[in-house]
Amino acid sequence: MHNSPFQKNWTAALGIVLTLASIWAFVPALGGQTQRAKSKVKTPTPVPPAAMPVPFAVGETLQYQVLWSQFSVHAATLDFSVAEQRNFFGRLAWHFRATAHTINTMRLAYTLDDQFDSYTDASQLDCLQYELYLNEQGKAENSKLRTSTQAEPAAPNATLVRVLPGTRDPIGLLYALRAVDWQHNPEFRVPAFDGHRLYEIRADVEVPSGQVSVPAGQFTATRLAIHVSERGSELPDTHFWLWLAHDAARTPVLIEAEVPFGTARVELLQMPRH
Repeated sequence: MHNSPFQKNWTAALGIVLTLASIWAFVPALGGQTQRAKSKVKTPTPVPPAAMPVPFAVGETLQYQVLWSQFSVHAATLDFSVAEQRNFFGRLAWHFRATAHTINTMRLAYTLDDQFDSYTDASQLDCLQYELYLNEQGKAENSKLRTSTQAEPAAPNATLVRVLPGTRDPIGLLYALRAVDWQHNPEFRVPAFDGHRLYEIRADVEVPSGQVSVPAGQFTATRLAIHVSERGSELPDTHFWLWLAHDAARTPVLIEAEVPFGTARVELLQMPRH
């Protein structure tokens, strides 16, 4: 059976993603004229929208171990970091990064050293650019994908991808889910782009308050069920759950995944470093 690119690339899928794209319109100020000379029309410098309040900050690093299948094989490491907040072609953006490496026995079977970079709009948390640097089984593949909902020329050194307003990428999704107030919003829906295809994401509260134990400690957390659909149909045998701790940072302490080729348990190793 042929698996979709989304199902094959499970490291990217462990993220998935966020809100409405912001489209700004700036109206130039109208200058008047005098009888002696024409005054120049001055256009004010555009002011980007303010950043959305979020529970994470630049410098945060989350480190996980990936236990694969029912045998609990320590298969990989997975790290997420908030690299910076910067101006990204006129928009204030978060720069998120994820790295994945297979280890131990799994590395003998499948060598994987991948990096994913997400440039996410700071005011709406939608994807601006998604970058994939894949090195799997000795084969390298690099992609820079600039997302847009408008007709515009392709960006230099990047491939332009047309998406729906509010589209997220897999890495930005994890941070977007942390920005949701789950006590007052039991469901969250957004389109997502994984670098190959467009999907619909629905996240809902499955367990409002439960106990979860990982190497970083024992936590009271909310369990979210994350549903992935394509063209209105949910992907078969593909399920994700995310546990967010009841702390100020809504720290993701556990990710669980069931996909057609196995199951994974992604456990937080220690509380975030800043």
